Amino acid sequence: MTTKRTIAVLAACCVALTACSSDFKGVYDLPLPGGADIGDHPYRLTVQFADVLDLVPQAAVKVGDVPVGRVETIKLGEDGWTAETVLAVNGDVHLPANAIARLRQSSLLGEKFIELAPSAAKAEGRLGDGAVIPVASTNRNPEFEEIFGALSLLLNGGGIGQLQTINRELSKVMDGNEEEIRSFLSTVEQLVSNLDSHRSDITSALDGLNRLSTTLANRKTQVEGALTDLTPGLKSLSEQRTQLVSMLQSLDRLSGVGVDVIKKTRADLVADLTALAPILKRLADAGENLPKSLEILPTFPFTDAVRDGIKGDYLNVYASMIPGPGVVLPPPGEGVPEGLPTLPLPSSGGS
Repeated sequence: MTTKRTIAVLAACCVALTACSSDFKGVYDLPLPGGADIGDHPYRLTVQFADVLDLVPQAAVKVGDVPVGRVETIKLGEDGWTAETVLAVNGDVHLPANAIARLRQSSLLGEKFIELAPSAAKAEGRLGDGAVIPVASTNRNPEFEEIFGALSLLLNGGGIGQLQTINRELSKVMDGNEEEIRSFLSTVEQLVSNLDSHRSDITSALDGLNRLSTTLANRKTQVEGALTDLTPGLKSLSEQRTQLVSMLQSLDRLSGVGVDVIKKTRADLVADLTALAPILKRLADAGENLPKSLEILPTFPFTDAVRDGIKGDYLNVYASMIPGPGVVLPPPGEGVPEGLPTLPLPSSGGS
């Protein structure tokens, strides 16, 4: 038996023994040559995809284009719509708990692999054994077949006609209107610049609207009550619409009459105001004298100074009377009602 034949027999025996093993499930259980080193203590995690295309077990798992693990199993999820892949990753690779996964292809005709990467959001925790990356955090690159299919659809009449129509209409609009279009673009640029310069004001206005809407939401019950209370008032206004319209029409006529009266009496009003000017000037010149005089006037003939002459419970008054020509005064004491004392006369006598 030659050496080549011996090697072939040994290889066949190894394959047969491997096939007899209870854990062997097919070629996909055989690790790929040159695969990633997952170390002695790898951790396993489940990654859910909406579509894994033609990804196969034992495919590479990479971080930054460096192989760090492999795909162990691919199965249909419990919901019947998602694909669940179990990955074995080297224990020395540390990723945040909110890491993302993408299904990529090494080249145009290359193999599929799963790329793990930190999320753009703030890192949270650490990805460990038994972790799950949900569908919302996974994605895949478009296939070349999909790109070529879309391009074929476009080139075969799916969109060329529309592009030609759009191009033709744009040419009609721009032909001969270059200056207007240039001016329009300049105006748009100024508008955008103004909006950008007032960005803080716009933000403040939006924040104010947000606070207003929040306040209204918190006072929803009061607003509903106010609107409910307005209903009878609005109904009353609706019922009195005819009277309100008539009143407004009457006010319109009244304003017309008032304007006409003012126009006709304008000269007289101006003359009256001109004549009042000297009087108002005299009143202004009087200053504080006028208010002080008005304080004394209501107290005549007993002014505030009378209080200084009252001693006890009586008041002495001395009066000098000078009769006018032809006036005859009765003698003192005559004409006094009975029971009243006679008028005392000064010792010097009086007239």
